[in-house]
Amino acid sequence: MPLNNDIIHALRQVIDPEIGRNLVDLNMIHDLQIGADGRVGFTIALTVAACPLRDQMAGDARAAVVALEGVTGVDIKFRTMNEAERKAVFGLSQAPGLPQLKQLNQVQQVIAIMSGKGGVGKSLVTAALAVSLRRQGQKVGILDADVTGPSIPRLFGLASGGLRASDQGMLPATTKKGIKVVSANLLLKEEDTPIVWRGPMIAGAIKQFWTDTLWGRLDTLLVDLPPGTADAAIAVIQNLPLKGVILVTTPQELAAMVVRKAVYMLRDLKVPILGVIENMSYFRCPETNHQHAIFGPSHAEEIAAAAGTTVWAHLPINPEQAALCDAGRAEDLDLPELQVLSTRLVVAA
Repeated sequence: MPLNNDIIHALRQVIDPEIGRNLVDLNMIHDLQIGADGRVGFTIALTVAACPLRDQMAGDARAAVVALEGVTGVDIKFRTMNEAERKAVFGLSQAPGLPQLKQLNQVQQVIAIMSGKGGVGKSLVTAALAVSLRRQGQKVGILDADVTGPSIPRLFGLASGGLRASDQGMLPATTKKGIKVVSANLLLKEEDTPIVWRGPMIAGAIKQFWTDTLWGRLDTLLVDLPPGTADAAIAVIQNLPLKGVILVTTPQELAAMVVRKAVYMLRDLKVPILGVIENMSYFRCPETNHQHAIFGPSHAEEIAAAAGTTVWAHLPINPEQAALCDAGRAEDLDLPELQVLSTRLVVAA
């Protein structure tokens, strides 16, 4: 027959992924009971009613307890913490509302993906970087700042209406591999419903995506910016603690000219430019292995020189990657160039 102390010790090994502390020290374990037949039951008190990681924590807790000698089964119930319990866990003030998120959210770095030019593949680069970082064990989120033309949810196969409310704020949608996503399209019933907003509303929505979302613990938050150097870009620069910006371009001189506008804007605002990624640089013929510069010679080095940085990667045109994205399978992308690049962005544990 297992003892209470044995069970409590086992549950101390179970960590809340959002907070980074064990369930016992967080006072999340209640009503522990041990039956004569060795069956164990207890309640997990969740910090928010719609906790997206409740099943993961329950699975980890069940595995820890059932491994004890004499345990024949585990029954787990859930309830939501009251305000006093949450205050004890997080050290929050009694003041109601969303300012509590400042204590709950721990985002180590925020990096924006920008171009100024439309159609260069910013969302693809954002998604692929997020996937590569996640494969390296990082906790990753994506804030889709392209409010009127969002594409991140489709890349990851996330259904419309995937954002949920909680006592502390908005809960991000989560991909199959655990990447957290907030996007305007996740607020809509149908993904092709247009969002017809003026600039101030767009800027306000982006600010709320940052301040009113329960991001939890993230190593990296990637921000997918829309084209241009106006409201959305300014909202991100003014309201988010950016570590820096990665610029995306394509080989055409026209694209380079527009991207240089973003370079000069960022330079004037003293925002660090981490590197330049050139997308659609070439097409490699599968039969001859020859590289064809479909869009002409590269101008990425010129952009990097203007930005005072370096070219981080030249990405090829790859129809297979486009098909994966159309199918909502961005997490199956394999871009070796970005796998090497993402190691530069890994946050040390």
